Amino acid sequence: MLILLAYVVAGAAAGTLGALVGLGGGIIIVPVLSLFLGVPIHQAVAASLVAVVATSSVAAIGYVRDEITNLRLGMTLETATTAGAIGGGLLASHLQREVLSAVFAAFLVLNALYLILKQSRGERARADAPETGALGGRYHDAVLGREVSYRVHNVPLGMAVSALAGAISGLLGIGGGPIKVPMMTSAMGVPMKAAAATSNFMIGVTACASAALYYNRGLVSPAVAVPVALGVAAGAYAGSRLARRVHGAHLSRILAAVLSILAVQMSLAAAGIRLR
Repeated sequence: MLILLAYVVAGAAAGTLGALVGLGGGIIIVPVLSLFLGVPIHQAVAASLVAVVATSSVAAIGYVRDEITNLRLGMTLETATTAGAIGGGLLASHLQREVLSAVFAAFLVLNALYLILKQSRGERARADAPETGALGGRYHDAVLGREVSYRVHNVPLGMAVSALAGAISGLLGIGGGPIKVPMMTSAMGVPMKAAAATSNFMIGVTACASAALYYNRGLVSPAVAVPVALGVAAGAYAGSRLARRVHGAHLSRILAAVLSILAVQMSLAAAGIRLR
């Protein structure tokens, strides 16, 4: 009973932090399950993917209802992402846990650096552009009190990066959001709010494709996946409510430090050394 409660608490903490900084809970829950709760890393990745499916399905409803999600862009990029997710899931099943831990450690370091650089650059204002092309979009921003329209650029690049995001999602169980959101905002001209909404719509489909592979290999443990998914869903909801009250710069620095510590732990685990 206590271990089930620990899964729920770990999922809730990961979901809250992930929602507050827009990286998703998978990037935290996988190392926590693997390093501190004794879950084999392949089962931890599988549980994370199940949690991503659950939270994405719940959160996507609101974004689609408010017409912030760019469905045309999401479905276009998802064709490449799903293919990558299947490839990543197939690859993960053939990797030893030490290798998978090392890959995850490297990804944690990259995300920690992304958070630090994001804060050092600050938020850059992006001018609105008339909607053009089949993938352009518009939505009403309640905070700004006006309609925001935008063009979508560099679709071939977006498809390539989406395939990479899908592969990493299937390999590490992180949903692909930490790659797709920066790609859409920096390279494709999509506003942050629309990029986050569209990515959230996509990651559920992406994670579902990978989770099916893990399930077929018997790596999805209901005793782990269900409480983790419930915790992550609750944490993501709480994080979305807290986001407006928490200073983003301070939180990003704290999370960057946490990710760096987890990266060290994962690196040691890859070398066969555990500090617990």
